[in-house]
Amino acid sequence: MDDNREIVIMVDDDITNLTIARNILSESHKVLTAPSGEKLFQLLGKVTPALILLDIEMPDMDGYKVMEELKKNEETAYIPVIFLTSKIGPESELKGLDLGAVDYITKPFSRNLLLKRINMHILFEKQRIELLKHNLSLESEIDKKAKTVIELQNAILRTISELVERRDNVTGGHIERTQKYLSLLIGFLLEHDVYAEELASWDINLLIMSSQLHDVGKISIRDAILMKPGQLTEREFLEMKKHASYGVDIIKSVASQTTESEFLRYAEILAGSHHEKWDGTGYPNNLQGEDIPLQGRLMALIDVYDALTNERPYKNAFTHDISVEIIKNESGFHFDPVIVDVFIKHEKDFLKG
Repeated sequence: MDDNREIVIMVDDDITNLTIARNILSESHKVLTAPSGEKLFQLLGKVTPALILLDIEMPDMDGYKVMEELKKNEETAYIPVIFLTSKIGPESELKGLDLGAVDYITKPFSRNLLLKRINMHILFEKQRIELLKHNLSLESEIDKKAKTVIELQNAILRTISELVERRDNVTGGHIERTQKYLSLLIGFLLEHDVYAEELASWDINLLIMSSQLHDVGKISIRDAILMKPGQLTEREFLEMKKHASYGVDIIKSVASQTTESEFLRYAEILAGSHHEKWDGTGYPNNLQGEDIPLQGRLMALIDVYDALTNERPYKNAFTHDISVEIIKNESGFHFDPVIVDVFIKHEKDFLKG
């Protein structure tokens, strides 16, 4: 006898039907019998069958009630159930199928028909399980590939950002620090319920990652200007200011070649608006007040804070306290006063950061 035979449980209060079913199925299946729903659940505590043959008309707990109980338990909910009954009629059959039965066979049943139906539904269940396993495996593989793509994307972004930093002859770490400051500032705004509704609509992790590209337009600025030790002339500064527009153009060019949208949308906003000023005297579009995207207003403050507190070719680093005072004095001029208020309340956290 094949020890790998599938287990089939026959549930019927009629001993004759149980005997007939056992005789029909025992050659190809391991048959267990239960004279009631209660005995079935006792068996299910010990074994998991490939299929259940379930009589409808039984005392105490009929087949419909047994079916309802099977479906309530996640360990038994997916076991295929075929109703066996002498009840004939579409209403009875429909009720059984609605409860989750996979088939409905009337008594007295044909040996060949019973075997064919049982084997067919056991095969269907095996295929369902295999498909589920395949889908889970596929999802896992997709997740791995997606993670790899994200890691590659981050590596490319980091390389581009570092390239910009090196060309700018700026003290290293600007990108990393501004990401950290941006994350802190957004967290404090949420803590104080400032611009909370708009912030809640963002993918903040994606925004912070995209902030690496806020100065990408500097790639298009000539070395003689970008790496000049000392103050720029007025003409040179006008050329330098173009990096914001260049950044937008670069990001738009990338966006035109990909279906990815949100990450590049954030990057474009940051690149194009982080030099705008609250009073309208910034660049490249002289936007004023809340016409400046909130992302740009946030980036403007933390970008300036980092520039003030670190050495540049044209200046020494200012202390944290002096930098905070400069930002405070620029509230309502360079910076959104609401954002400055939150920054001032937590300025010591930026010093730690």
